[in-house]
Amino acid sequence: MAVRAPIGVFDSGVGGLSVLRAIRQALPHEDLHYIADSAFVPYGGRSEAEILERSRLMTRFLVERGVKAIVIACNTATAAAAIRLREEFALPIVAMEPALKPAVAATRSGVVGVLATPGTLGSRRFASLVERYGRSATVITQPCVGWVELVESGELEGPVTDAALERYLRPLLESRADTLILGCTHYPFLRPAMERLLQGEVGIIDTGPAVARQLYRVLAEQGLLRGDGEGREYFWTSGDATKVQPVVDVLWPRRVPVQSASARAATEDFQ
Repeated sequence: MAVRAPIGVFDSGVGGLSVLRAIRQALPHEDLHYIADSAFVPYGGRSEAEILERSRLMTRFLVERGVKAIVIACNTATAAAAIRLREEFALPIVAMEPALKPAVAATRSGVVGVLATPGTLGSRRFASLVERYGRSATVITQPCVGWVELVESGELEGPVTDAALERYLRPLLESRADTLILGCTHYPFLRPAMERLLQGEVGIIDTGPAVARQLYRVLAEQGLLRGDGEGREYFWTSGDATKVQPVVDVLWPRRVPVQSASARAATEDFQ
């Protein structure tokens, strides 16, 4: 596999750009191809079978563009599809999981809050994670309905956003949680607003940097790291690019045109 081949990243929407941001910082020489499955966002309320099928389509889209590795920048897609995708595609696949182990190590009160979508929190993968790492702390799960939509619409601050954050953060604070895990890749974009509301009362853990480090290790082990040149980004969406572009302009530090994905990725529904 060519060292200069790009890295492929997908998410249900634009939230995975938080992971892409960490990847860009860790791997400045790599070309990055990102696709947002905006036509089907959010994944959190969809069935496991549907998420698996959409994840297959996103992976095929990136494989057809010659990527050397895939990052599933979505906790819900990881839970539903990571094992199957690794069985079906012959390239490295790096996936997400809520950072429960470091959160349990960091908590002083013994209470950890996990902010995530219902799909992630209800998955067998998450249950296994709690079984492995959560025994020495009280783990409180908090599904955050509507947070993904806030990011997808670019509403990162303001009264509506504050009210939505307060609704789900307050119960965790009342339960003495002093460490919060951002278990959805959309949520880091809401972190500044969260920190303003929390006023330093709790620590917040984002898994994006850990995923970037793991990707670096995997590429290094397989001799696939690119060591020169300035990496470029290429963005696609399965939805309406004209609607996604303004949000990407807010979330990404420089303007990158958002292209429409292939007709198959954009319109093929789960049967």
